[in-house]
Amino acid sequence: MQESERPEREQWANKREFLLSCISMAVGVGNVWRFPFVALENGGGAFLIPYLLVLIFIGKPMYYLEFCMGQFPSFGSVKVWELSPAFRGVGLGQVFCTWAVSTFYVMLMALCVFYFFASFSSALPWSVCGEWAGPACVDAANNASSTANTTFDTGNTTFHITNSTSSKTSAAEEYFMNEVLHIDYNGFKNGLGMPDWRLVLCLLFCWITVFVVQAKGVRSSGKVAYFTALFPYLVLFIMLIRGVTLPGAGVGVLYFITPRWEKLLDPGVWYAAVEQAFFSLSIGFGNIIMLASYNRFHNNVYLDATLITAIDSLTCLLAGFITFAILGHLANLLGVGVEDVVQGGGTALAFISYPDVLGRFQVAPQFFSVMFFLMMFTLGLGSAVPYIGVIITAICDQFPSTSKWWVTLAVCVISCTVGLVYTTPQGQYILTLVNYYAGGVSIILLMVLELVGVVWVYGLRRFILDIQFMLSRETGLYWKVCWGIFNPIFLIVVFIYSRVIASPLTYGSYVFDNVATGVGIGLTVVAALMVPVMFVVELHKIYTTTSPKLKHALLDVFKPTDQWGPKDTTLRREYYQFLSSKKEGLRNSQ
Repeated sequence: MQESERPEREQWANKREFLLSCISMAVGVGNVWRFPFVALENGGGAFLIPYLLVLIFIGKPMYYLEFCMGQFPSFGSVKVWELSPAFRGVGLGQVFCTWAVSTFYVMLMALCVFYFFASFSSALPWSVCGEWAGPACVDAANNASSTANTTFDTGNTTFHITNSTSSKTSAAEEYFMNEVLHIDYNGFKNGLGMPDWRLVLCLLFCWITVFVVQAKGVRSSGKVAYFTALFPYLVLFIMLIRGVTLPGAGVGVLYFITPRWEKLLDPGVWYAAVEQAFFSLSIGFGNIIMLASYNRFHNNVYLDATLITAIDSLTCLLAGFITFAILGHLANLLGVGVEDVVQGGGTALAFISYPDVLGRFQVAPQFFSVMFFLMMFTLGLGSAVPYIGVIITAICDQFPSTSKWWVTLAVCVISCTVGLVYTTPQGQYILTLVNYYAGGVSIILLMVLELVGVVWVYGLRRFILDIQFMLSRETGLYWKVCWGIFNPIFLIVVFIYSRVIASPLTYGSYVFDNVATGVGIGLTVVAALMVPVMFVVELHKIYTTTSPKLKHALLDVFKPTDQWGPKDTTLRREYYQFLSSKKEGLRNSQ
């Protein structure tokens, strides 16, 4: 396609909508749900040091890099690899992983919808031990324990739980596991159960909402960002005030902020920090590239990256203080350590600890519960919309004449259908697999390849010149060292070591068997295979069209295509003049 044939691309209505959309994406369930859970798993305060270091030396540089990658050519995460077609499979792999993660993000929204409607009960259903509760259940309303023996039917195996005072669980935990999820404690041994019709309806509502927000592109999603980015902070500060005033909250907060120095020698903690930074900021998923691609060419993404990464990290800390204050209170109530309060996965933290403290509100608990789950829904929506936007943008970039409305509808329908697996009794096990392999392992691998493609193949010097032309600013030593040396080497080491010491994946006390683990590994394999497959495709395309000699085609597949550069014709002409002047200046200096 010649530069004059490149279609007009929609842009953000104003700078505020872009910033709020980025904040809404970054400040999502990854902060309120995932960060406290990862911190809890990795020693509380011990996790803060590697997390903050990773944020400074990896998170912020990578965020800025992806902003520049998207804004400079006005392309999404697949088309952006016009800068080096050999790596186009990296973009496709990211699209696949982003789609997989988006399916469970919307499921988290569906759980919020379920709790939202349950909050209108005369008494919050998880505040008392109902018929779904076991004998060890601790009543949030009066701290009483259930006295009846309880039988749980989990398929082929029946668990009979007798009254015991040595092991207690909160009513919120029993409600989530037994009433909401109807979880099969045998995992995948009985295959997949039938979807729960209530969760299916909630999931359908969420996907309809995502479609409505996304159908008109950034013009509609940008307007929604005013609410999804700002409203959650009102509820978070309310929860903070209530959380720190609960008995035992101080113990939880101290656990959160007290560093355990020996943990810094555990590579697993550093890997978790990298994974959390990527997940929270959405680095490596293509979201940042996609959002920036709708910017005006000279927009100051340097300032944007600094602002958004700072807000994201502060929100993680805010959510951490809230969650650990609540966990400290629950530990005090149940007579266990902070690290032993919640035994389930990450969703357990969002749908057990938070609801439990809501059940202890003395004034209008229903109101605050409605507000909280509305907040959680908006956080999920703010994250899910750009995730889905990555897939839609990738398709529309490749097929610009296709109606975005129909592409959005097709993506949402297919995703909703796939998402039905999360509404089964095995849904949380599937979510854990997808989160770990598609949202963690695969993304870090693709991020390494993205860095190699940009700074080692396309060239760090050329990339810096692109930034200079776009922003009229020099790139400092900090960015050069992070991009060119530290980031790729550190991520390669962390990825390799994490695979060497990897242990079987678990959800609570359930250990995933070889078959389930193989399915998870398959997600990573699919994402990774797109890189060599697309390399062969691009090589063949160049070989049959422009470079009939294989030697020349092998060189050309790593070079930028004629579509790389600013989309505006005048800017493109000025850009190549700028590059020529820089090359001339370099020759004269030699």
